[in-house]
Amino acid sequence: MIGSTVIRPTMVVTMLMLCPPWMLAGQAISPEAQQHWDAARRAEAQKQFDVAVGDYRKVTELEPAFATGFVALGQSFMEQHDFPGALAPLKHALELDADLVPAHQLLGYALLAQGYAAEAIPHLERAHEQGALGIAQVETGQFAEAITNLQAALQKRANDPDLLYYLGRASGLLSKQSIDTLLAAHPDSARAYQSMAENYFVLRQMPEAEEQYEHALKLRPDTPHLHLELGEVFARTSRWPQAEEQFRAESKLQPGNAEAAYRLGDALLNQGKSREARAALERSNNLQPQMPETLYSLGKAAWLEADASAAQKSWLELLSIEKQGELAAQTHFALAGLYRKQGKALEAEREMKEFQKLKRAGAEQTGPEPRE
Repeated sequence: MIGSTVIRPTMVVTMLMLCPPWMLAGQAISPEAQQHWDAARRAEAQKQFDVAVGDYRKVTELEPAFATGFVALGQSFMEQHDFPGALAPLKHALELDADLVPAHQLLGYALLAQGYAAEAIPHLERAHEQGALGIAQVETGQFAEAITNLQAALQKRANDPDLLYYLGRASGLLSKQSIDTLLAAHPDSARAYQSMAENYFVLRQMPEAEEQYEHALKLRPDTPHLHLELGEVFARTSRWPQAEEQFRAESKLQPGNAEAAYRLGDALLNQGKSREARAALERSNNLQPQMPETLYSLGKAAWLEADASAAQKSWLELLSIEKQGELAAQTHFALAGLYRKQGKALEAEREMKEFQKLKRAGAEQTGPEPRE
């Protein structure tokens, strides 16, 4: 089980996607009940939901076997965010007609909004309401099922912020659940040490991360990604020779891994080994073309080797892919320096303007302005 987070009332109202209850009225009701029904509809149209509640209540009193009247009453309560008040009429509607899908849908939302996720699930399943069902499953710890339903709901409502939030939460919790199981069942395994190392890395506790990776490598030195991840620990602390050693080991273990080749090239580049770096970066680019980070470093390696034409080609290719953000800003800055050294003042000025424009637009800078 997870915490007591529930979906927001505004979310419930926003997500209600059912036919208005009055469209479901198929049975004849008395003239007096019809008058209250029509008055309730007019009140709803004017968003006077308290008035609508009163009239729908009269309908249910006059027509106690009219299930749609109870659905309408429940929905009016929900429009006021009175979810407790909606429960009784919606449950009674289902007592009258157990197959009434709108009643299941509304009752599922009302229960979920109040934190009764387990009770909401069967109603949301009956209504095929995958978004809310996925949220309820997150709340009840059914993370794999939640992911399936939330992904399906996102196919219909792409980029819905609530669905995206709960999908991310479900994925993270499922991952944590798997890691917890791993650590409990196999605490001395290479994967357990790797998992702990990854956590330390995220927390920027590099000595601890390094120690855990070393344990993992002693147990299973040929495990893919272990050398790569340990190399990133060394890179984060600017220990470039050690990083190079690990990235080289990963590249030997996985010659088809573009990231390993890129990381090796970057480590070599930070040691001033531009020729070796360029070869590794070209291999990375061949394995996985048009990766912006690779293109930037490849251009930098070519520039250090006085190959201005190759540097320009790589950087312009990067900018055809990545037009915003820090990497694009750095590339415009690098091109400005290249053009300036070639005596192309207008081109250099243009690139500097683009660099400043991206900065003003909020491109994140991790340090002081780059120097030539």
